[in-house]
Amino acid sequence: MAAVDIDMQTELEPQIIIDADMEREAEGFKDQGNAFYVKKDYSEAFNYYTKAIDACPKNASYYGNRAATLMMLCRFREALVDSQRAVRLDDCFMKGHLREGKCHLSLGNAMAASRCFQKVLELEPSNSQAQQEHKNATAVLEYERMAELDFEKRGISERHVVYSMDKALGLASTCHRFKILKAECLALLGRYLEAQSVASDILRMDSTNGDALYVRGLCLYYEDCIDKAVQFFVQALRMAPDHEKSRLACRNAKALKAKKEEGNKVFKNSNFEAAYRLYSEALAIDPNNIKTNAKLYCNRGTVGAKLNKPDQAIEDCTSAIKLDDTYIKAYLRRAQCYMDIEQYEEAVRDYEKVYQTEKTKEHKHLLKTAQLELKKSKRKDYYKVLGVGKNATEDEIKKAYRKRALMHHPDRHSAATPEVQKEEEKKFKEMGEAFTVLSDPKKKTRYDCGHDLEEDSNNMGDFNANNIFKTFFGGPAGGFSFESNHNQAPGNVFFQFG
Repeated sequence: MAAVDIDMQTELEPQIIIDADMEREAEGFKDQGNAFYVKKDYSEAFNYYTKAIDACPKNASYYGNRAATLMMLCRFREALVDSQRAVRLDDCFMKGHLREGKCHLSLGNAMAASRCFQKVLELEPSNSQAQQEHKNATAVLEYERMAELDFEKRGISERHVVYSMDKALGLASTCHRFKILKAECLALLGRYLEAQSVASDILRMDSTNGDALYVRGLCLYYEDCIDKAVQFFVQALRMAPDHEKSRLACRNAKALKAKKEEGNKVFKNSNFEAAYRLYSEALAIDPNNIKTNAKLYCNRGTVGAKLNKPDQAIEDCTSAIKLDDTYIKAYLRRAQCYMDIEQYEEAVRDYEKVYQTEKTKEHKHLLKTAQLELKKSKRKDYYKVLGVGKNATEDEIKKAYRKRALMHHPDRHSAATPEVQKEEEKKFKEMGEAFTVLSDPKKKTRYDCGHDLEEDSNNMGDFNANNIFKTFFGGPAGGFSFESNHNQAPGNVFFQFG
């Protein structure tokens, strides 16, 4: 037995010497790695810790050190692998468990992180770092739970989701899942640049990430760049064939584009009823697509104007503006509709908004025209007083005056109550005033240009409604009388001119 022992010892000595040399060499690499780590030269530290592991691959601390270096380089997935190797080699290696937990937490796996920190607390219940990290993991789990609940609600809840994800990312900085959820909600809130920035950061690290490709496509889709959006959705489906959100978005994008183009086509062919129906169908495809739907509402408003339905057109333009308050075309369309139905104050308000945004000569002219019509609308409308259109001829004006002046002459209402007599006298005077202005070419021109002749005594002159009436109807001294006809029903009168 002794001889065997000697032989065995002789055989083992070279291996023992080699192992001891390798350990010394590994320790040397570790020390060099530590020196570079202290200097914050993490790339060189990584290289020397790797050499130490190559020399002595079963030393838990070497993996732990390299994991720490990888964490400083924000390579948490690789750091997680090294941390897990370290604790497999030494289950009591507390730093290994801590680092594994931190990696899990940074990557968004708060449940796994919590288990790692709990393991440390089992080994050392008073470990303050593990206690704090365990609280962090619990907080991330709660933020994640709140975000999932809010995301299901939609609407204003997107803001809550972004808030929760910002909080979670403060503790789980490299979690792609949290970033994607935040980016998707930013897109739904119309904050497209922020959403694209988040998605682009992920794609720079992982160009095959289907979720990030979907968010990029979603931003383009919501900005009415439908063709480009479809390309991203298709690419996302190529990377992840079961990506249901990309599939649905791609289908909606294609359907929306087809309906809108079909509506535009029939509109150009003056088939307005069909255009209205197609735009309505397009609006029902995706209520979340604000920009495209704003254009569809404006298009449908244009159709409403063509169908001589100004109230309907105004309602559609208002819907477009609610979706996109910078949409100049919708303001212009609505303003024109207001002009058509003589709601000049509303028209001026819309044209002012347009001119403040785009100070062009055309917009300035439209605003001035609306302001003039508003000013004119605040005067007495002599055309309405006589019941004629603004393009009435001289003969039409005379006929209208003849008919209405006789209808409202005070003598005709001598048997009425004082209140009625007063009202009819007022109307009779207005008839004369209107005829005075509209039958005089110069006064009519000034009136049509917006001047308030009632305020300009020089233009109205010494106005007397009775004299106008007498002059108009003629007869001896302009004589005429209103006499009761006793053969007619009470209250009826006939006119006798001298």
